[in-house]
Amino acid sequence: MDLSIELEQYIRSHIAAEEPFLNQLERETNLTCIHPRMLSGHIQGKVLYMLCKMIQPHRVLELGTYTGYSAISMALALDNDAMLHTIEVRDEQEEIIAKYIAKARLGNKISTHFGDAKDIVPSIDEMFDLVFIDADKREYTQYYQLVFDKVKQGGYIIADNILWDGKVVDPSEANDAQTRGIIEFNAMVQADVRVENVIFPFRDGMMVVRKK
Repeated sequence: MDLSIELEQYIRSHIAAEEPFLNQLERETNLTCIHPRMLSGHIQGKVLYMLCKMIQPHRVLELGTYTGYSAISMALALDNDAMLHTIEVRDEQEEIIAKYIAKARLGNKISTHFGDAKDIVPSIDEMFDLVFIDADKREYTQYYQLVFDKVKQGGYIIADNILWDGKVVDPSEANDAQTRGIIEFNAMVQADVRVENVIFPFRDGMMVVRKK
């Protein structure tokens, strides 16, 4: 067996168990949706859950719902009076998202929006303690600029896929639009004196950015 597969199985068996409705969501996503690899899954879901437990955000914004796994994982960690706004560009995902938010009994904590994040974010009259970016990689720099002033001082921006299967260090991928988008985002954040940041090199890479 491939060592990476063995290690993933080992990790899964040594962290908190996946909730049954999240396991069902992962299975349904893999059976019925295009690009199921986009789903966060058990390990990343638990990392997001733990980060929310540590940060204790009152308001969370997610760009890129997909089928709702990451939104549900984060919302499970929130206090009763907290709210998570999640934005998905594909309205065909609405049925599966609503189905599993209901299964998780999180309708009072998750507000779903469908459309272009660049149009929707300015319409949400909130300041956020945490923003999770996991949408179109070509637009990561625009998303960062879009949400930055809506993040409270001391708040966090988490960006997923910032190693992009290692393509960020592969010169042959430099002309790929999504790879270039990630590279530009990483460079922009690294040069931003208003923040401090760290990269978690697990799965496809996750950057955690703290607004000073």
